[in-house]
Amino acid sequence: MFNEDNTIEQMAIRTLQSNGWKYIPAEELPRDYSDVMVESMVKEALIRLNPEIAEEPTRADEVIYKLRTIILTVQPHNLVTQNELFKRMVFEENSYPFGKDGRMIPIRFFGTMTKDDLALNEYIVTNQWVYPQKENGKRLDVVLLINGFPVVIGEFKTPVRNAITWLDAAGDIAAYEKSIPGMFVTNIFNFATEGKCFRYGSVSMPIGMWGPWHTPDHKSEGSLADVKISIADMITPEKIMDIFQFFTVFATDKKYRKYKVICRYQQYEGANLIVDRVKAGYPKQGLIWHFQGSGKSLLMVFAAQKLRMIPELNNPTVVIVDDRIDLETQITATFNASDIPNLISLSSKEDLETFFLGDQRKIAITTIFKFGDVEKELNRRDNIILMVDEAHRTQEGDLGSKMRLALPNAFFFGLTGTPINRVDRNTFNTFGAVEDKSGYMSKYSFSDSIRDNATLPLNFEPVPVDLHVDREKIDAEFEALTENLSKEDKAELSKRVNMKAIMYDRKRIRKVCEHIAKHYQEKIEPNGYKGQVVCYDRACCLMYKEELDKLLGSDATTIVMDTNNDKEDKYKEFRRDRDAEGKVLDRFREPNDPLKLVIVTSKLLTGFDAPILQAMYLDKPMKDHNLLQAICRTNRTYDEGKTHGLIVDYIGIFDNVATALDFDESSMKKVITNIEEVKKQVPALMRKCLSYFMGVDRTVEGWEGLIAAQECLPNNKIKDEFGADYRVLNKAWDAVSPDPFLNPMKYDFQWLTRVFESIKPTDGRGALIWASLGAKTLELVHENLQVGQVHDDMEILKMDADLIDEFIEKQKDLRKTTIKVEIDLVAKIRKHSNDIKFVKLGEKLENLREKHEQGLITSIEFLKLLLELAREAAEAEKDVVPEEELDKGKAALTELFDGVRNSKTPIIVERIVADIDDIVKIVRFEGWQGTTAGKQEVKKALRSVVWIKYKIKDKEVFDRAYKYIEQYY
Repeated sequence: MFNEDNTIEQMAIRTLQSNGWKYIPAEELPRDYSDVMVESMVKEALIRLNPEIAEEPTRADEVIYKLRTIILTVQPHNLVTQNELFKRMVFEENSYPFGKDGRMIPIRFFGTMTKDDLALNEYIVTNQWVYPQKENGKRLDVVLLINGFPVVIGEFKTPVRNAITWLDAAGDIAAYEKSIPGMFVTNIFNFATEGKCFRYGSVSMPIGMWGPWHTPDHKSEGSLADVKISIADMITPEKIMDIFQFFTVFATDKKYRKYKVICRYQQYEGANLIVDRVKAGYPKQGLIWHFQGSGKSLLMVFAAQKLRMIPELNNPTVVIVDDRIDLETQITATFNASDIPNLISLSSKEDLETFFLGDQRKIAITTIFKFGDVEKELNRRDNIILMVDEAHRTQEGDLGSKMRLALPNAFFFGLTGTPINRVDRNTFNTFGAVEDKSGYMSKYSFSDSIRDNATLPLNFEPVPVDLHVDREKIDAEFEALTENLSKEDKAELSKRVNMKAIMYDRKRIRKVCEHIAKHYQEKIEPNGYKGQVVCYDRACCLMYKEELDKLLGSDATTIVMDTNNDKEDKYKEFRRDRDAEGKVLDRFREPNDPLKLVIVTSKLLTGFDAPILQAMYLDKPMKDHNLLQAICRTNRTYDEGKTHGLIVDYIGIFDNVATALDFDESSMKKVITNIEEVKKQVPALMRKCLSYFMGVDRTVEGWEGLIAAQECLPNNKIKDEFGADYRVLNKAWDAVSPDPFLNPMKYDFQWLTRVFESIKPTDGRGALIWASLGAKTLELVHENLQVGQVHDDMEILKMDADLIDEFIEKQKDLRKTTIKVEIDLVAKIRKHSNDIKFVKLGEKLENLREKHEQGLITSIEFLKLLLELAREAAEAEKDVVPEEELDKGKAALTELFDGVRNSKTPIIVERIVADIDDIVKIVRFEGWQGTTAGKQEVKKALRSVVWIKYKIKDKEVFDRAYKYIEQYY
């Protein structure tokens, strides 16, 4: 029998055993606690897979020595680099002088491709793996090994309370990556679950980007059975090796930082369907609909990578066909960032013809329009695979037939981010296979992407009636006005009273811009997001810029437009080459850059990826694909606070969503939610939260009011229910705020916020329910609200344990005394939440609360232990350096390192200062400047940042930095 706490872990192990993983308890594995690899297994695999090593087994030791070096040299900051180095060493840089006469030959670490080959690997699952030492080592719940290498780590939570979720398990893994990075050098991915939801992610991936794994037939979650299905489907030896070899890529961002990307399940499914079709040789086409923002570009990267690496396809040519006029697109950026070898761009018709006539075997990126002038067959080979992006728009004229003329035996796969509407049979005919009953070989809908948190819901907000362009009303009024005129007079008048005249009206533009500026400053900017203004045409862009400059300043906006055919040089100021435009868009993506709004008319409405973009101010008539692609610029996930994309509709497009989005899929009607509907929900959400506190006087201030509220939340179950309900209210409030409609409810909302903050766990656990408040709520809190008045009740704190009983007798109410101490302690911990001592106090408090909740300690013991923590907090506060002093220290360090930075030392000053600040705060203590040990510790910490991490070996800089720390810390 297994006890309750490890039920989920045991279910996972049994499922993995049935998938072909052999279970061995961790203590029975032949390894020391300090070993990452099980070296005897690694050696056996090297001998088993390589005849040259089998004839001289000591050669395996040479290979293992190199592997050990990668693991031993890892630090948290270079974990992704070392992880990539391991993959390269296994699959690419795997030649050793083990051939005849010392000739270099490739050696194999794994059997990878065929079923027989995969069977040569040893697949082990183990649990409670301790590393790097027995005493105080980290204990990992489940570790999967292939040939002795730990490739997958799983963490489990069996929640005693609803608020503890997979997010907390994933948080443990993120902490292990920092404290024991060596365990993750050979890692493929990690997973986390609490028995309701299963999530996985790659090393150093932000937890918010971890994804679920669903099967084509099963997409629900919430039960242990659902988790079992995910584990059973994903964690098979074949899929792990497949993901390892073909479905992870290492990319470099614009700040030259490495990151690792692992496939989401829909990318794995879609890419493998393409690969399987190519391997089978039939059907030679297929259509994939994966909703905007759910990762089509990466799907193509994974498919291209696998197609190129499969030997049986005989070195194929893979062509990514984009529908943009030029090649500066999201797809190109994704491929270039992903460090894919043998990648070329075909930027002219001549490049295209030379490439195919020369029979080159590479990955090429080109545009559909390069096929426009092709009049002949270019290559008859049948292992040419074309993946055509945004397939629904590529059928202009006869471009589809031109592609088939040029490459008669090629495979053609169409990918689209919007569903094909009912009139576009052409796209189905060009790419759809009759074998695919629904028309699509793979489909990932809007509701799928929302459910998986791959994209965000879209809200729209109607605008005041006087700003709203109602075209139908204008047409009706025009007809009534001109009913007595002749056809000729009517036509003449129509030219002047047409859409363009309305859109160019200066008074209207001024009013719209005033609305945009106010809306952005009140609703979008406070949360740290940015916006896009979509204008009728290029001339309108200039007028909008002029008006917005008066309201927001010229630095806050820019225009990004196509400036071709500009004979009068009207748009000269915004003529940029690709590099210059790229720099502007990078500035837009930067949270602290003053550029807040980009003004556009047709550019950046497709293929533009900026997760910081939340609001689109739409003042241009659009419909169908163009509209759907445009509004989906706002749906990218960004941070915890971004809960939706927002479209502010000045044109009346969403008066009838069904007409604007004319697609077969009924689900498309649900793409857009009116913010007015969210607004209607707020009073009911407020009533639900207040219903927890029937009879409580909400006018009572201070801790007395909080005590009354907390007595209505007697246990963790009810606290978590309130926390979950409050979070829904908080999201709706932040979406609607600062609407005057909320004013009558403001006092109650502030009161609920104070209660929420006072009962929230102090150690960051339960992030799905107890995460940070929205920026606008925090602003409201800071305006006129303190969560718990911090004060030391010295009479209580001085009590000896023996006198507590007598003291409580005097106080008469044990619960009130306990809550009072607890509220003060929580307030203190929150006040110093960045200080490591208080972080640890928060963890102690939560563990104590949990023991009390479970009945493991009595209420009297709970109070005694709370008082111990309160004394510790009071002592810790004596060591806290005032914030203004630390600010001066950071300012001095910033000035110093700004002076050091140059082309040879391209440091990011904010990061080096933050690193110094973090590490010094951890090692310093009260009065450290007066002790030799204190000075040594701080110098050692400073050296680890300045000399070792950032390689600045300048003694004068080091001495000056130390002086500032001595002065201000």
